[in-house]
Amino acid sequence: MLPALKNDRLLRALKRQPVDCTPVWIMRQAGRYLPEYRAARARAGDFLTLCKTPELACEVTLQPIRRFPLDAAILFSDILTIPDAMGLGLSLNEGVGPKFANPVRTPADIAALPELDIDKDLSYVTDAVKLIRRELNGEVPLIGFAGSPWTLMTYMVEGGSSKDFSRAKSILYDDPASAHTLLQKVTAAVTGYLKAQADAGAQALMVFDTWGGSLSSAAYQEFSLAYMQKIVAALKADFTTKDIPITLFTKGGGNWLETIADTGCDGLGLDWTVSISEAWQRVGDRVALQGNMDPSVLYASADKVVAEVSRIMREFGNSPGHIFNLGHGIHPGIDPEKVGVLVDTVHKESSR
Repeated sequence: MLPALKNDRLLRALKRQPVDCTPVWIMRQAGRYLPEYRAARARAGDFLTLCKTPELACEVTLQPIRRFPLDAAILFSDILTIPDAMGLGLSLNEGVGPKFANPVRTPADIAALPELDIDKDLSYVTDAVKLIRRELNGEVPLIGFAGSPWTLMTYMVEGGSSKDFSRAKSILYDDPASAHTLLQKVTAAVTGYLKAQADAGAQALMVFDTWGGSLSSAAYQEFSLAYMQKIVAALKADFTTKDIPITLFTKGGGNWLETIADTGCDGLGLDWTVSISEAWQRVGDRVALQGNMDPSVLYASADKVVAEVSRIMREFGNSPGHIFNLGHGIHPGIDPEKVGVLVDTVHKESSR
């Protein structure tokens, strides 16, 4: 039997309940900016082996928790695990980015995509979740995550990263029926994947819509947000996951905060282009707000980090429901000492 949770600030904040101080965690908090992470990756030999070996994924997940007084751990994995499990032939190389040997370009490609058996095809992820929960020993909650259907679609269709998403957007506009068929398949996989993470022990869930902000407003509503809403609705309707809080994060999604909040999610992630006070005025206490410091601030002096953290804390005010975070993932070249300054400042400022 797993021990009771000792630090529940994150879960309380996601429920918009009072906390003794604002919880803080950092997107990509287990990553290349940490020397211990680089050592673990060197032992693994490559990034995919690091992700697919539960013991190594557990080790990397715990590294920032050991170094900083963070209020949550987040599973160390990658958003591309689902298309990889579908047989698209993922490779991840330093300096090159993700590449798929078998991109999805035609209706026949979409029809050929398999329905995933999460317990079999992604067992290394659920095994890692179980191990991490045990090793955390109740210190902080564990966050599970997945990429949004639209974001996964961009990688699957483009065959990797893209600056303009020309192939994926061409399908949206030239063949929307095929786009919806693909998104429906990916949505079913993401929903099952998140449920499996929760069943394995994840205590909160997050959907990363990294490329939703690349869409027009109408396309975002139809091809990105609608499918994230389906995921939220399915998890909230399931007896085993109905009480697991879910956060949605669309990078570049500041135009759509109200409609994101309307999905029924518990938390709404903000990037640094959005004023957190304005966001709160727009969505009220319907959702918790997560964010939203520019990661590049961590390149500045410690005094500047303190000043920016304090400014964001003042801007949000004293209402419940704030989870401090960066507005996107931490950059690889950041000095870990600056992360310590950030975390300590959040806790000190909010406990006064």
